[in-house]
Amino acid sequence: MSTRDQLIASTQDLLWERGYVGTSPKAIQQRAGAGQGSMYHHFSGKADLALAAIRQNADDLRASAEAAFARGSTAVERVSAYLLREREVLRGCPVGRLALDPEIVTSPELRAPLEETFDWLRGRLAEVLSDGIANGELPPDLDPATTATTLVAVLQGGYVLARSSGTVEPFDTAVRGALALLERR
Repeated sequence: MSTRDQLIASTQDLLWERGYVGTSPKAIQQRAGAGQGSMYHHFSGKADLALAAIRQNADDLRASAEAAFARGSTAVERVSAYLLREREVLRGCPVGRLALDPEIVTSPELRAPLEETFDWLRGRLAEVLSDGIANGELPPDLDPATTATTLVAVLQGGYVLARSSGTVEPFDTAVRGALALLERR
């Protein structure tokens, strides 16, 4: 892994663990095993590196979502594969957690990848649900966009409930509840 990639990966982890304020350039360099000169050779500063890490988080989420959507032959199977995919629930969503960070959400540049990612995810889920409606698998009166937003909200809320209770059970319950609603015809 290149030094640049190590810096980005270290920043991803630190943002997930500590948030923006708690992620110092020194901590990034220590975790990456890189010197200050290397960091500033690749990035203009902490915000530039954080943006690269946030974009990588977004790319990783998209890739894992697409891999899940590729499993299964029906819309419900594809959505189920996404909702039930392996996650570090008690750490929270690596993208969604950043939406709770005041330093990130008050910066239009740092917030943009979060907004783009959740817009993409809602749109992608809506496409899968629309396929299910077209195939007669889901009811014709189901609103794909509203349902997609609900599914994303269930996941993000499930992370919050799980983290606040210290157990994955509320997350699992929320996902099972969402799937039960989709499976009703």
